[in-house]
Amino acid sequence: MSQENFPAVGGDTLTACLRHWAATTPEAPALTFADFAADPAGRRRTLTWRQLAERVDAAAGALAVSPGDRVAVLCPQGPDYVVGFLAAIAAGAIAVPLFDPGLPGHAGRLAAVLADCTPAAVVTTAAAERDVEEFVGRDVAVVAVDRPEPARSWPAPAAAPDDVAYLQYTSGSTRSPAGVVLTHANVLANVTQAVRGLGLDPAAATTVSWLPLFHDMGLVLGLVTPLALGLRSVLMDPLAFVERPVRWLELLGDHAGSWSAAPNFAFHYCASRIREADRARLRLGRVAAIVNGAEPINPDVLDRFHTAFAAAGYRPELTRPAYGLAEATVFVTTGPAAVPRVTTFDRDALATGKARPSADGVRLVACGAPAGQLVALVDPDTAAVLPDGSVGEIWVHGPNVGAGYWRKPLESTETFGARLLGSLPEGPWLRTGDLGVRHDGELYIAGRIKDLIIVDGRNHYPQDVEATAASADPAIRPGSVAAFAVAGTDTEAVVVVAEHRGHADLAEPAERALAAAIRRLISDAHGLALRDVLLVPPGRVPRTSSGKIARGACRDRYLAGDYGKALAR
Repeated sequence: MSQENFPAVGGDTLTACLRHWAATTPEAPALTFADFAADPAGRRRTLTWRQLAERVDAAAGALAVSPGDRVAVLCPQGPDYVVGFLAAIAAGAIAVPLFDPGLPGHAGRLAAVLADCTPAAVVTTAAAERDVEEFVGRDVAVVAVDRPEPARSWPAPAAAPDDVAYLQYTSGSTRSPAGVVLTHANVLANVTQAVRGLGLDPAAATTVSWLPLFHDMGLVLGLVTPLALGLRSVLMDPLAFVERPVRWLELLGDHAGSWSAAPNFAFHYCASRIREADRARLRLGRVAAIVNGAEPINPDVLDRFHTAFAAAGYRPELTRPAYGLAEATVFVTTGPAAVPRVTTFDRDALATGKARPSADGVRLVACGAPAGQLVALVDPDTAAVLPDGSVGEIWVHGPNVGAGYWRKPLESTETFGARLLGSLPEGPWLRTGDLGVRHDGELYIAGRIKDLIIVDGRNHYPQDVEATAASADPAIRPGSVAAFAVAGTDTEAVVVVAEHRGHADLAEPAERALAAAIRRLISDAHGLALRDVLLVPPGRVPRTSSGKIARGACRDRYLAGDYGKALAR
């Protein structure tokens, strides 16, 4: 893909971009934070490019670090997070976007990541400083970015495009978290790829996001893309979205040319939780695009979202299904304005590795095509490129692909150093671990290799089985079902764990009947005889920090007996 048609960025490093916009558009708004914790209406706090640069310089001056040191960002969502992240880079260090130790349920992951990246310093806020100091210990310097105290007088060295900008820790859906090493060049290449692929006009765009800034999609959408292109970024806290999802859509309607991104569950959450009276006030005709990515896309959810907000001016072509992963910065494939394409593939053919359109079967959503990078569908055993219509592992090659995992040479070689058999470029290619198929020029995602269920020589995609189980009863929480394989006597056996909204009030006979119904549905649709069906209260199916179903962790809990006895064996 030629680079001359890509939108221009403000510089060849993130720091250069900040300096450029602070010099050329100093009074233009750079960042607005809608603070719903301080005010139910969302008190707006805005920093101009000049103010942002001044705050970054002050916080960078409080960091006594050397080039290559890691600085962990442990700030709450908001302007201080943006300042802390950019200050770490401006000081010559490597930023590590993480989260406040107070984030419920993630203390173990935070401790593991800090042990892996061994930061020389941590940035946080004055309000969280004491808790952060207790969490990280006395050997790590803690700097409050909203109350910086000068710590050095020497200037930080100017960054180069190939310098490491930050470590993006993976969510750990199939393994322990690992830090993807991303250079300034990787990140800025991905911004231009994504904007070109989406067909958006940077001159008329504003980004609006509630996604956590420690998550790859949240960081690139809410911080990196606006910084690179000089756009206004409008942020809100994820908790504010969970409390009242209409707030996100209201912010989108407040800004002409707004674009955003969210996982599939957010589309379902909005369609099911936002009241009719609140929908009537929305102005979604001003939206430029909402990217749907980061987890499997459910076509029924898209239909429901489009129907729910059509009267507010939202059109199906504003939804942009996308595929990506942290190892490729974030975006790999997406598409310009068009109604999302949904194709029904024959389920039996998919089980043999072939994607054949059919009147009945598995409905998959097309995730577009790559821009500025290459995508190949590959036989993971032979490294041979597969023809269109064949299910294979998704391999990626491009300037956005990270340099490897932080201090994990073997894993880095295995994942980032793949070589294609008899094809150019030979390598290196990124092995994503995801299964997909190219059909009519677009990429469809089938699942994860490590999650693939193989019974009697047939492949079954867990998200397909999970969708069937969720259809058994409206009280089963969509997107809160895990299907996984365990060792059986002669072949793998399959277990389904499903969250039930009213589990506390569910009598045992009703629970047994529902478990039996799930078994029948999955047997009829997939030809699978389940070993166990477990209905559990909300919150019992483990997720990664980015909200994906952690099937491996769920399997571990099941094998450890954490769910008790199954019903209707």
